[in-house]
Amino acid sequence: MRSGATSRLVFLVLAVAINVAVALNVQQCPSGFELVRRGQGISESEARYVSDRRKKVLPAAFKTYLKNVQRTGVSLPKYVADILESKERLPTVGISTSGGGYRAALFGAGVVNALDGRNSSAVEKGTGGLLQTVTHLAALSGGSWFMTSLAQANFPTIQHLIFGDGHAGNFAGWNPEVDLFPSTATPTEQLLYASELLQELAVKAQHFPVSLGDVWGRALARHFTNGTDPVNFFANTTHGVDILFSDLLKLPTFNSHEQPVPIIVTDLVSEHINGSIFPGGYAIPLNTPMFEFNPFETGSYDYAVAAHTPTKYLGTTNKSVCVTGFDQAMFISGTSSNLFNEANVTVGRPLLTDFGSHTPPHRPPPSPLPPPTSRLSSIRPTRSQCGSTRVTTRIQFHGVAPKTFSDSGETMLTMCDGGEDGQVSPLQPMLVKDRNIDVIIEIDAVSVSSYSLLSVLSQWQNNDDGHGWALGSSLIATQERMKIFQRGLRAFPCVPTNQSGFISAGLLKRPTFFGCSPPSSLPHWPFGKYEPKHEGPLVVYIANGAPPRDGSAPVTNTSTQQTVYSGVEMQGMLGQAFDVATQGADLGLDLVDEEWGACLACAVVDRARAREGVRRSGVCERCFERYCWQG
Repeated sequence: MRSGATSRLVFLVLAVAINVAVALNVQQCPSGFELVRRGQGISESEARYVSDRRKKVLPAAFKTYLKNVQRTGVSLPKYVADILESKERLPTVGISTSGGGYRAALFGAGVVNALDGRNSSAVEKGTGGLLQTVTHLAALSGGSWFMTSLAQANFPTIQHLIFGDGHAGNFAGWNPEVDLFPSTATPTEQLLYASELLQELAVKAQHFPVSLGDVWGRALARHFTNGTDPVNFFANTTHGVDILFSDLLKLPTFNSHEQPVPIIVTDLVSEHINGSIFPGGYAIPLNTPMFEFNPFETGSYDYAVAAHTPTKYLGTTNKSVCVTGFDQAMFISGTSSNLFNEANVTVGRPLLTDFGSHTPPHRPPPSPLPPPTSRLSSIRPTRSQCGSTRVTTRIQFHGVAPKTFSDSGETMLTMCDGGEDGQVSPLQPMLVKDRNIDVIIEIDAVSVSSYSLLSVLSQWQNNDDGHGWALGSSLIATQERMKIFQRGLRAFPCVPTNQSGFISAGLLKRPTFFGCSPPSSLPHWPFGKYEPKHEGPLVVYIANGAPPRDGSAPVTNTSTQQTVYSGVEMQGMLGQAFDVATQGADLGLDLVDEEWGACLACAVVDRARAREGVRRSGVCERCFERYCWQG
């Protein structure tokens, strides 16, 4: 990223002629409209979609996945086939992919590519086809760029998603050769580019406060939504401004129930909450409510809030007059990756005040963020100073749960990056009871040394990103948070209590199963059916945690500051991520565990197996001895 480009791009508030780029529609609310739904259960719409997907899509998908595993030549226990070929006993699979900027987007895409049944290489490894069985796909921050891009592009293959399909008018890929904060040839062109970003916010700004988060979302849209290619990148076109998160349900792959439910996670920014900050430079206390966006609803499953509103009608303030068009896909994804609140961007009010902000007048005026290379040591972030995104307005959650929700009396809620509390991997959506997730495929591409904004800014100055590898910190953070918000959610499995536990046990160099007990740890197992009952899902942890085993140069531990990639770099990252997801453990004889595809299938069915009281056997017994963390 270039500091001069940043200051020209984002921090110039321009007096420009405004063109209408998107329409926020105000209309009469539909009959029976419910502004706020209370409780920790999922919506009827989500439940119906998942039920239809389980009936119409998953039986065939699981059978195909089973055949792919069997093609590897590893003999599976009979119960694995019985479960995967059934209709009533099918497991429920979720994928969570972490934050971490472009690195996380690419690593997450590479792992998902290794699970895609449309990828012949993944099929050969026995992992391909699992993606087609997933019911929920959760992401935050950089991971949400990938997930949102995948969903809005109608669920193409990963190669087509990232590099485009080469046909004019279709999705052109991520435009990785253009910086997320692009620098144009001349100051005049830079001024025009910045004015285009602001023009796209003009209509929204007439009705709602807009912030730096809105500008960030518009910049991201040029990479991760339809409508932009290298030729028209700086042209005054729509750049996906009309792609709404709730409208994803209208896509063909959603109509046919082929896509999993996409979930984006954000953190609340609150001036009323004091609590412990997870170690590592994070900004939001662990006891702060989390919010999630899915195409059906937006809200919080934390018992302290337990309230949801229709995503389609975000911005609506009553039951009679409804707003639509507020839920731009990359605005939501940009909110989930918005770290600007950490750097005192606006001191309590939105940046673009010239466009009709409704911020209370008693708050102080904005203070600009210094260029990344200047006065870094003087930036002292305060979590109450919100340069983050104003997401919901006035009374959508006003008055909700006044005894437990600290911001119940606020007329506006402010959101920021979903990993700012330390949970950079979005695991909690998979713990909602109604979702009944049996196994979570957890993709961890977090670089702890570079997640907070101040660390990133320092690295822009020093050009140093530390080691760039994951250390398991997000799982530790979730383990700690569940001590606060366990009520109403399923249990989270035990994980090591510190990063050294992940390192010493080698959990970052191979996949690991959390929430299981290998038979050897049960002395009475041969004499009965005793097995510890696990109340929550099994977690299959896949980390971007170590260099390649074959000694080749690592390419997946790129810096969070890297916002431009060549095609060669991206292919290299996808390839190494694919290897991480398909190699399994290094058994000392070969670099690859030839049974890993079968081991993954054993993990997928393990909760269903336990419900039926069947003992693990054969390769599954060996797999759990090999991959189950016994802490």
